[in-house]
Amino acid sequence: MKPDLRPYPDYKPSGIPWLGGVPVHWEVRRLGQIGRLSKGRGGNKDDEVSIGVPCVRYGDLYTTHTYFILKSRSFVSRAKVENYTPIKFGDVLFAASGETIDEIGKSAVNLIQSEACCGGDVILFRPERQVEARYLGYATDCRPAAAQKATMGRGFTVMHIYGGQLKYLTLPLPPLPEQTAIVRYLDYTDRRVQRYIRAKQKLIILLEEQKQAIIHQVVTGQIDVRTGQPYPAYQDSGVEWLGQVPEHWEVLQLRRVALSRCDGPFGSGLKSSHYTEEGIRVVRLQNIGHGEFKDSDSAFISPAHYASLGNHSVVAGDILIAGLGDSNHPAGRACVAPASIIPAMVKADCFRFRLNQASVKPRFAALQLTATATVASALLSTGATRQRTNLQSTSARAIAIPEIPEQALIVEYIDSKTSGISAAEEAARRQIDLLSEYRTRLISDVVTGRLDVREAATKLPEVDPLETEDDSEETLEPTAELAEEFEAIAEGTPA
Repeated sequence: MKPDLRPYPDYKPSGIPWLGGVPVHWEVRRLGQIGRLSKGRGGNKDDEVSIGVPCVRYGDLYTTHTYFILKSRSFVSRAKVENYTPIKFGDVLFAASGETIDEIGKSAVNLIQSEACCGGDVILFRPERQVEARYLGYATDCRPAAAQKATMGRGFTVMHIYGGQLKYLTLPLPPLPEQTAIVRYLDYTDRRVQRYIRAKQKLIILLEEQKQAIIHQVVTGQIDVRTGQPYPAYQDSGVEWLGQVPEHWEVLQLRRVALSRCDGPFGSGLKSSHYTEEGIRVVRLQNIGHGEFKDSDSAFISPAHYASLGNHSVVAGDILIAGLGDSNHPAGRACVAPASIIPAMVKADCFRFRLNQASVKPRFAALQLTATATVASALLSTGATRQRTNLQSTSARAIAIPEIPEQALIVEYIDSKTSGISAAEEAARRQIDLLSEYRTRLISDVVTGRLDVREAATKLPEVDPLETEDDSEETLEPTAELAEEFEAIAEGTPA
């Protein structure tokens, strides 16, 4: 692993400030000096079919492909393929537009060996000298290359990059045998990192399922937290997503316990172009988690624009409910608005309910709404492909409510039983973040010549560079040796 690697014995100035010195036997070349750039052309998503010619669209470079394009997410028919740009094995595809300057020009090298094509808003680079394809994948989208591309981006609400700029993208270029050694080392290491990360992701899923099972049992009255046993008597709630509830719980529509409610502005009233660096916080779907507010992705609008939109206000303690969802994040999930985001408002497809807290506490309501969201949204949703509910149907959604003291006991029980689970989830996420950063830095250090992997590569087993691991139980479970190695890296100690 990285702690065993050393720098090269001799370096020379690269002439590029961000690169510094490079190994004395390496070249430094602009992209335009080693190949040709052209603009892709293609139709739109209406052309997509389930079986046909693989097609890479610019959006896939942001969402699906990292360094390499091993298979395509979408296909176009034989009749439509002539409208698209054909791509070859070893071509590098750059996204010509994007939302942020940091990601503009996101790229990956095509490793599809069959016929394939790309859509519009893609810049295609085809090498005209012999280069290891996977080396290009790493080198054109490593962190130093991404920093170069960021300086080339142009635009305000949408960023653009052009072939005329990308031809100046400067890459360190080792001899071909050394490119092969670098690829062999990085492929081997990357697989090990990804295998461990997938195991941690699986652990997070299992921990979250365990936590949600505990929450569901107690907020729907299956277990009395005072005894750890079922309640002595139950009643039929008359609602499919609640089923039998404790006899003394009251079943009411959400609107009956709300002092006020609203949804966000639809249409052109609020668009991404209205967002500012600070001002009124905008609550979006990605902020509404499973019973908790997700604060990592923030957006704001100016107070002046907020005043023009009408009342979509949020105050601390309001219930925030998602009106749009999918199988992993169901519509109808809810959380409580924290004081840290105020002043705030809700965006479209987000609902705000201000509750009568003499009847129901926000945290209890949010937990129960989330626990029953999957079944409730399946019955209340109007969307064909995505779950979608409106403010009216959400207002009519039934909840089962015990007395306030019992609500407090339930919330306290949930906190005590799930705090350890949440801590384990957070630790796993932190390890994933640290290992992802380790992977990114290692790739940058190796392809820029800061670390010499030639000897290390000769000691690695042969691996098919085009083979992909599946997500079977065997590949998701790391060996004890692998776990020890990467946990040491995640904690910042040499393996």
